[in-house]
Amino acid sequence: MQRAGERGGRDRPGYRARVVFLVRVPDERTDDFLRAYEAVRHLVADGVPGHLVDQVCRSSTDPEQWLITSEWVSLTDFEAWERSPEHRELVRPMRECFTDARSLRFHIHAQTPVPAGASR
Repeated sequence: MQRAGERGGRDRPGYRARVVFLVRVPDERTDDFLRAYEAVRHLVADGVPGHLVDQVCRSSTDPEQWLITSEWVSLTDFEAWERSPEHRELVRPMRECFTDARSLRFHIHAQTPVPAGASR
């Protein structure tokens, strides 16, 4: 395993990946966006190799700003799915709701444990 601060390739052995999308969805498209997200998240969770978990979050100060995060075994897993024709078709209804989108990708270096008895 590489130490923090060392440069590595696209995948870093032993490090999971976090993918973050910061998007803007006009108020009038919120229901369409959430319906499309529900369809995407269930299909991805049920069968995309390497997918671990995802979340959709709404800004507490700007109701048109949303954050979509997903955790993957590796960036290679995410990027393979992202390049697939199935991905483009599946996320099209969600992307049609965006007026702005930014994508970021990270290797997870550390994480606090979830306390026993706590739910995620």
